[in-house]
Amino acid sequence: MFAGFTGAWLGLTLLKFGNPVILDQLVEPPDGFWEWVFNSWPVGWGYWMLAGLAIAGATLIRCNITAPRWPVILPLIWWGWQLLAATQTVDAALTRATMLHFTACIVCFYLGLIALSRVEQMAWFWMLLLAGFVWMLWMGFGQHFGGLESTLQMIYQQPDWRQLSPEYLKRVASTRIFSTLVYPNALAGAILLFLPMLVARVFRMTARLANIPRGVLVGLLGYAGLACLYWSGSKSGWIILLAIGLVAVFRLPLHRQVKLAIVALALIAGLAGFFVKFSDYFRRGATSVTARFDYWRAAWQITRAHPVFGTGPGTFSIPYKQIKAPQSEMTRLVHNNFLEQASPIPIRSSSVCGLAC
Repeated sequence: MFAGFTGAWLGLTLLKFGNPVILDQLVEPPDGFWEWVFNSWPVGWGYWMLAGLAIAGATLIRCNITAPRWPVILPLIWWGWQLLAATQTVDAALTRATMLHFTACIVCFYLGLIALSRVEQMAWFWMLLLAGFVWMLWMGFGQHFGGLESTLQMIYQQPDWRQLSPEYLKRVASTRIFSTLVYPNALAGAILLFLPMLVARVFRMTARLANIPRGVLVGLLGYAGLACLYWSGSKSGWIILLAIGLVAVFRLPLHRQVKLAIVALALIAGLAGFFVKFSDYFRRGATSVTARFDYWRAAWQITRAHPVFGTGPGTFSIPYKQIKAPQSEMTRLVHNNFLEQASPIPIRSSSVCGLAC
């Protein structure tokens, strides 16, 4: 039962809690059946569900951990440092939201380490997590095959559509899908995290089937995930996928020369496809890359000014607003995890990632 609840919660997290916690105040509780089904939910609901999950797993907790000591205690050390940094914050509301989320990540990590790892029958965990992941992909397919265009036309028919956030209008007007998550790169990250393990799990779960139906099921899941990754238009996702594929090739039981040949061909094909796919982006001057360099410059400047505690968890946007280049777009995040930890010390990773670890 605990494994099933955990898998259901993780799948629900992909579907309902995909917005950044520092923007949670913009998420309204659903009103009506279809909003419950298709809209995002306030992240606070997820925290309460996680609390119930922790209570349910309390009887499974065992502290005889065989893992190396430092990886086990480092999250707690960093969490303690975050608490110290929170006392120096420049925005208490942003820091409170960030620290709640980081605490949820810590709970997820240790719940997986000392409770879920004790469960031997994990079938319900994988099935319910797979259900949430497939639903996320299905929503992505819907957006690609007319959903984004239909949403945009519906918005334009509203008399007050110009009052909506420019970022939201830009996101819907784009051909890049984001499914149930906040933006396309978040979708790409979720696919890269979960697709390999779920494909492997489906391959094992279908061992009793004949080769053809087994291949169809595994192939459909792999195709759906890779298609959504492609439609997300994530450039970093493309490169990371290529790197994951190359690592997988080196683990195959093949001759060294064969592996090197496959890797060379994959690199040529992958990089060629990358530059063909994003050629227009590079011709326009790679504007997002240019913007990111300004974010990183500002983050390094903030780090030098506040080397010990930063400006408080989740508060990068506050000092950035004061020092950003005039032509740069406003942002709330650094778009670099290392600099993001160093400057305002915010947390960006999802609770899903915490429990997955």
